[in-house]
Amino acid sequence: MTPTELTHKTVLLTEAVDELLQAGAGSDGSYVDATFGRGGHSRLILSRLSAQGRLQAFDKDLEAIAEAGRIDDARFSIRHEGFSLLGELPPGSVDGVLMDLGISSPQIDSPERGFSFRFEGPLDMRMDTTRGESVADWLATATVDQITEVIRDYGEERFAFQIAKALVARRQERGPISTTTDLAQLVADTVKTREPGQNPATRTFQAFRIFINAELAELEQALEASLHVLAVGGRLVVISFHSLEDRIVKQFIAKHSKEVVDRRVPFAEPVKMRLKACGRMRPSEAEVRGNPRSRSAIMRMAERTEVPA
Repeated sequence: MTPTELTHKTVLLTEAVDELLQAGAGSDGSYVDATFGRGGHSRLILSRLSAQGRLQAFDKDLEAIAEAGRIDDARFSIRHEGFSLLGELPPGSVDGVLMDLGISSPQIDSPERGFSFRFEGPLDMRMDTTRGESVADWLATATVDQITEVIRDYGEERFAFQIAKALVARRQERGPISTTTDLAQLVADTVKTREPGQNPATRTFQAFRIFINAELAELEQALEASLHVLAVGGRLVVISFHSLEDRIVKQFIAKHSKEVVDRRVPFAEPVKMRLKACGRMRPSEAEVRGNPRSRSAIMRMAERTEVPA
């Protein structure tokens, strides 16, 4: 089977759409799939919408844009942009925002994309291959300190310094790393202990992907933008796949789910909460058995509670 024939199993498919469509507008509403991917959530949303419903999607990946082109539905549109630009939509114009932060299986399993240590390919990792620098380009000039910071902060890798030092030494001796298998082997040679069942390069690959695509900064911008575009009663549904993402989502919802009192102005009205937390959900045991890549997923939900400013 070729990489292009590989299919993507959408995580928490029914659960996410069920939560999204609990918005006050229901099937007549206007929704955003902020990370189209291979369109699993979008297709199910469209199947649940009435003739009045609308769905707009975002994605940076050209392959996702091509997949979206196969949807022939006047209620659907997609933008070839990152979801941090969600805030460009009119204030209060959206009844629900879904963010699935996982990388899709075709991206992982396509060697030419450079996301996986399991296949030899160019060390790229860009979600949008039309702009920005690849991981290989960045590693060609980055310092030991810069590489250490990325691997430590985005991969939570305790051997970050040793890996960074080995990468720079390799660059000075034989030229920079340029393929996924070379990077995976260098990390394996450097990291002498590993977590059971995990490739030693897992955290390093995660770190470089997050960094090169500015994923955490984009997530923070998109979450803030959701407050701007969600209508009262609108739903925010976010599926994350590692602790760095989930921490940002959890803290964002917690921050906006409580009234804020300015203690410097004791008689002033408190700033009302802007979201109501609606809990969290994890994949069922059956889903994890059928799709092991879903095992780390956490879905958090919230509802817009006040008129957007």
